[in-house]
Amino acid sequence: MSHPYLPAVIALVQRAGQATLPYWRNDVAVTEKADASPVTAADLAAHDILASGLRALAPEIPVLSEEDAGIAFAERAEWQRWWLVDPLDGTKEFISGSEEFTVNVALIERGRVVFGVVGVPANGRCYFGGAGLGAWRQEAVGAPEAIAVRLAPAEAFTLVASKRHSSPAQERLLTGLSERFGDLQLANIGSSLKFCLLAEGNADCYPRLAPTSQWDTAAAQGVLEGAGGEVLDLKGEALTYEARESYLNPSFLGLPQAAEWRAELIQLARALD
Repeated sequence: MSHPYLPAVIALVQRAGQATLPYWRNDVAVTEKADASPVTAADLAAHDILASGLRALAPEIPVLSEEDAGIAFAERAEWQRWWLVDPLDGTKEFISGSEEFTVNVALIERGRVVFGVVGVPANGRCYFGGAGLGAWRQEAVGAPEAIAVRLAPAEAFTLVASKRHSSPAQERLLTGLSERFGDLQLANIGSSLKFCLLAEGNADCYPRLAPTSQWDTAAAQGVLEGAGGEVLDLKGEALTYEARESYLNPSFLGLPQAAEWRAELIQLARALD
């Protein structure tokens, strides 16, 4: 099953990713936004391609991008469908010269992700999918390959961790998981690739108990949901994207929906809430 907009969005994400590469590993100038997060010419080049391309594809669907997020809550509260865009997720990785940065586009309808596309400009890979649609990984050359979460650890229980973000609550959760599963294996990776690692069956859980914004997570959440996963808040309810005053997400857990240890993980998480 597919979505009529999906092929065009994949092409746009790939174009936007290509637009970032002339700046990568090339002494790109970095400026600081009001929240002290970095932004580069690569972020803005990708934003311009995505914003104009999405408006041309579906003029009736508004675009909310990290690089153009100053839209009043009263206006956003009226939206039924919108594009949620992070033109360059992992800007710090990009600045450091790492390959772990992505271009992200999600279609949101009534607060839920319809589908998401995650492009990896450095190697040309692309992930895409959505709940009820399936999920795929496509390399720079070749046909898309279906991906799915794994329901049991391959060997050690593998947690996806952020290279740059942790918290005392997250450390307490890791302690609880290690008591249940024994020694944990940590897979450190940047940007929205953390969700993708889970979606393709190379990790078991992604706990995030440190701040993220809606555009950081929506596209990759679509991929994970298409692969048989889910993203829950610490009460065990689905992470959603309805219009709010703040763009910040609550703490969340990414996991396989049918994992036998799902209830135990939620119980551990509730103790932290």
